[in-house]
Amino acid sequence: MAYAVVLGEALIDLLDGESAGERVFRQAIGGAPFNVSVGVARLGGEVSFAGSLGDDALGTRILDYLTEAGVGDRAVVRVPVPTTLAVVTFDGADPEFRFYGSPPSYSLLTEVPRDLLAGSAVVYCGSIVLLHPEFLRAARSAWSEAGGLRVFDPNVRPTLLPTPADVDAFRSVVDEFCASADLVKLSHADAAVLYPGLSLSSVAGDLLSLGAGAVVVTRGAAGALVAFGDERVDLPAPVVEAVDATGAGDSVMAALIAGLLADGPPSTVDGWTRLVAYALQVAGLVCERPGGAVAMPTRAEVAARFGA
Repeated sequence: MAYAVVLGEALIDLLDGESAGERVFRQAIGGAPFNVSVGVARLGGEVSFAGSLGDDALGTRILDYLTEAGVGDRAVVRVPVPTTLAVVTFDGADPEFRFYGSPPSYSLLTEVPRDLLAGSAVVYCGSIVLLHPEFLRAARSAWSEAGGLRVFDPNVRPTLLPTPADVDAFRSVVDEFCASADLVKLSHADAAVLYPGLSLSSVAGDLLSLGAGAVVVTRGAAGALVAFGDERVDLPAPVVEAVDATGAGDSVMAALIAGLLADGPPSTVDGWTRLVAYALQVAGLVCERPGGAVAMPTRAEVAARFGA
């Protein structure tokens, strides 16, 4: 059976909210690539997570959750540091993140088993782990040894890029991975940080010119832009009652990977459009639930919400 390998961070989110009239921070397992791996498994795909976890009780909780979700843990390593915490606050449904823990527990992966990579149908990487030299080296090595499709998501966190020089350095890394990616998925917020002043169509066109096979730019409630070859398609998002957008972009990525595992890469813009339309339904359902990995749906749940 075709499988994916997802490289990146897993951590503990502390979600700002209320309980019994008191302001509290609800604990949830998170990290964009972690959410992606759980999302792929929930949608019926075979997937392994590659990352580093703290050696404390919270790291064990993350590992247990992976196992219970059916995500492979062969490329998971435990490291002797406390598990990183991400405090998540909201402006409407959209989350903002602040990270606590040094060194970050998620930043210490040094290698991924080469045979696991060589046999994979999809390798995904991206997100904040690429800001850390040790993990970046491991990601570059894994990217070069991928046996199948390469999928990339920059997943920018602006608070981790405080200066223009930091943005420039990260943009260079993003462009490097995009140049050999079969699929790039980024959000409109990512595009605004990395490529300010450019339209989403121009950003997608530039990434295709670098060498990306297809580009998907998500636009929150406005849907997504699909770019393949010389064609561009704007897709609307399904109308939902959003309560929490945490993990919505990750669920789009998960649905895209699950589709690639099931059917391989589309050869036309219409094929990509169908794949992305389904991914937007997955994200819409995630937005109707309180967030992160726990919100990732099964195919049956998506069908029940939006029809087969």
